[in-house]
Amino acid sequence: MAMKVDGIENEDELKRAQAAAQASGGSIPNYQDWANVLSDLKLAGVDSTGSYDGDKALRDEIEKQIDQFLEEAQEAKKAQEAQQETSHAKETSETDKDQEIKASLANATSSMIMADYMKYYHLMS
Repeated sequence: MAMKVDGIENEDELKRAQAAAQASGGSIPNYQDWANVLSDLKLAGVDSTGSYDGDKALRDEIEKQIDQFLEEAQEAKKAQEAQQETSHAKETSETDKDQEIKASLANATSSMIMADYMKYYHLMS
């Protein structure tokens, strides 16, 4: 015989209610699941609602909020990684541009030196 129980605030009260139900030849429906729910609520630091349905709904809401938080954290991490990749690409292109300017300047300078050398060489010959 299943007994409907309300007013259970913690696992100890649930165990006592189950023992009392078994002593009278009955049991509490969803006892094991309710014990797990109460354990999860205790772990989360949340007070019981006093009923199986209320506790189960509360745990489901907490799990939903945790899942939502994890999804937001993953999205934030992906956005941060994308930003780092973008900034790395920008830094690389700026570095490449600096190197290109330095190379152009070096080529122009060496071309001027070579042109001056050839001019003086022809003047001396």
